[in-house]
Amino acid sequence: MGKSEIRTAAARGAGTPKKASAPARLARRTASVKSEAPYHHGALREALLQAAERVLERDGLAGLTLRAVAREAGVSHAAPTHHFGDLTGLLSELAAVGFRQFNAAMASSSDSATTPLERALARPKAYVAYAQAHPGMYGIMFRTERLDYSRPSLHEAAEASFAGLANAVGMMRQEQISGDALTLNQGAAIARAWSMVHGFTMLLLDGRLEDILGRLPEGTTPERLLEAMLMSPVTGKPPGP
Repeated sequence: MGKSEIRTAAARGAGTPKKASAPARLARRTASVKSEAPYHHGALREALLQAAERVLERDGLAGLTLRAVAREAGVSHAAPTHHFGDLTGLLSELAAVGFRQFNAAMASSSDSATTPLERALARPKAYVAYAQAHPGMYGIMFRTERLDYSRPSLHEAAEASFAGLANAVGMMRQEQISGDALTLNQGAAIARAWSMVHGFTMLLLDGRLEDILGRLPEGTTPERLLEAMLMSPVTGKPPGP
């Protein structure tokens, strides 16, 4: 082979890319898989719910879409659909998470209470505190038209929340209340307590109590206003038949 032929062969060799070795190809494929699916199946579902909660609290319900959740979690846009079916499924599972968080806060609310009065006030205070700390989650928990209560996780979490409320009202009335069958007076007591605290919470979150708070003695907090509401006796007599 002459010098010119050697130079031509060398030039051809330099212009042809070398085929990657098997270990190198495997490493690239592994890195690609990790970048697209960094979670195991069970962990991915949890990661998607955590991502959904972050999106909800940051961008509101209008910004909570399946694609937004996938972007937040850093996974394929098809991942939320695979785990939750559609947006209603995702919202329902997220509401179930909210109810479980809420129930845990209610259950531990009276741990530090030292008097019967403190214990009686602890649960409604914790109710409002949870809503203030997680306004997006609290809001979605009560958006019935956006949720599917046939999903077991949501149904069970919501039922546990109601059972906790019924139990708390029963303790205040010094009687056992069964969530399955209520007397009219028991139902009225539960509805009254829930209406008062839920209504107060919604007005507070919407900024509708600012006018009242501005007229009260300086330094009066929403929590103090709630205490006064809960401790005020119901005056007047019910109308006659």
